[in-house]
Amino acid sequence: MLRELNIERRSFPLRAPFRISRGVKYAAEVVTVELHQSGKSGRGESVPYGRYGESVASVMNEMEVLRPQLAAGTGRDALQAQLPPGAARNALDAALWDLESQLSGVPVWAQLARSQPAPLVTALTISMDTPVRMGEAASRLTGAELIKIKVDADDPAARIEAVRRAAPLARLIVDPNESWNIEILRGMDPILTRLRVDLLEQPLPADADDALLGFSSSIPICADEACHVTSDLPRLRGRYQAVNIKLDKTGGLTEAWRLLRAARADGFEIMVGCMVCSSLGIAPAWEVARHAAFVDLDGPCWLENDYPGGVRLDGGLLRPPPPGFWGG
Repeated sequence: MLRELNIERRSFPLRAPFRISRGVKYAAEVVTVELHQSGKSGRGESVPYGRYGESVASVMNEMEVLRPQLAAGTGRDALQAQLPPGAARNALDAALWDLESQLSGVPVWAQLARSQPAPLVTALTISMDTPVRMGEAASRLTGAELIKIKVDADDPAARIEAVRRAAPLARLIVDPNESWNIEILRGMDPILTRLRVDLLEQPLPADADDALLGFSSSIPICADEACHVTSDLPRLRGRYQAVNIKLDKTGGLTEAWRLLRAARADGFEIMVGCMVCSSLGIAPAWEVARHAAFVDLDGPCWLENDYPGGVRLDGGLLRPPPPGFWGG
């Protein structure tokens, strides 16, 4: 069994700047892989993230080291031991799932004993800006059922209030991306309740979340940067009530599926998120997202041009790619 591995860097310009507390992004810089075997091809994509010490070059180098093993037929289970969680393993794991489905003729959703993918309500993200501009952005999200608001430590209440006025019926997720401290969180707690926020995502730095022990939040707090893989769950108890599963953190669908089952068994609410990426990065996440209380897979909606036949946004409803795009 011989395989050919292709690794490529791709840049997808964004239709508007994407601002969060730690910076601004103008393009989605991704790494795509293709595995070819017996006339079939499997594809995968990942987004290297500087917050986790990754770059496009480092991720591509990690993949190159495994080229001989992948060519010789290494599978998903072996991959879990050969690469750490992160973007490199995610793209390769996705390509292996896709290739397996092509070779077997069995779609990924059927391998997981699930039904064919159906549309999902996704959060639509409002990039950080002035309160006025964020309110204007929210007013343009016609039909949005779930909105995610990016904030930092600079007057987050004004930004959230502007969005709530513009979208009085939508469910809200607030994401400070680790920019708050416990004092800000305590002060914001009654405001978040008053503004009917449904979920607060990673308010404190992951390495400073001991401050959450003993804090009684009025709304669920979700671990994002603090939760990567299944083994993280024990230390999250008593700090968080939900976890955000992202395939670029887990290192692919294989570990994400394990994390999903373990987190549900531990009583955590489930959010499934993404980096700013193309539909190729979203398709594998669909299998986990269908089990989530909060879905945040609007990454491709920020791109000027996505893959043909990718996901499609219909109001606040995200429609999956057609059969054959990824995973059978």
